[in-house]
Amino acid sequence: MRRFLVSLLVAGVAFAASLPSKNVQGDYIEARTADVYTGPCVGNAEAGLIGELAVFGWRVNKGSWQGVSLDGLAVVAAVRASATLGDPYHSVYPVKSVLIIDERANAEQRLALRSFAKRMGGDLLQDIVRVEYQPIALELENGDVHSLKATLTAGTLAKIQTRAMHEGDQLCRNEDIWYDPLTKVSHAMPALTLAHSFSGSGLGTHWSSPYKRSAYVGNFVVAPE
Repeated sequence: MRRFLVSLLVAGVAFAASLPSKNVQGDYIEARTADVYTGPCVGNAEAGLIGELAVFGWRVNKGSWQGVSLDGLAVVAAVRASATLGDPYHSVYPVKSVLIIDERANAEQRLALRSFAKRMGGDLLQDIVRVEYQPIALELENGDVHSLKATLTAGTLAKIQTRAMHEGDQLCRNEDIWYDPLTKVSHAMPALTLAHSFSGSGLGTHWSSPYKRSAYVGNFVVAPE
């Protein structure tokens, strides 16, 4: 009898694990034009001068939003703020944004991806001045977020490429997390930015800001709307 109950329990756990998750989950990446992992010597020098530009994006590995499956689809945002993003002493608003939606999405999925991005991005995506539809790819080395080797491409409009930071990347020798991630994440780690660019229309500027300690690579899990 005891063996039967144990077998039943194991079978129940296996069945529960096989059920589809109700949460929306996937991978996240961001980069901005100011260091997020740094020391006071650099952090204070950049605040108020740069750091008002950023690109961030999500790839949904599994889940539905507003009843629409988003499995395998992605959405990217580029923003231009009025001050250094994350600076607790100055308002960054107004913020203008361009949203780039995965071109593979159908009409329903495009609306759901826009809603998802606005929920995750919060106030940073309240003023979307332009929406583009482009092929989007977010790739992690060996599929492992902890490798910190990630590449995000949104057509020809935006790109982020990262790697893990090395000892030689330290300047102040007392580096720490200076700014938190821009959006809601479950787990994120700072990374060195090898490429960070935006060349689209709508924000009144283009940028390329490589070789900074300005990226986060992570993942998210959020309850569906």
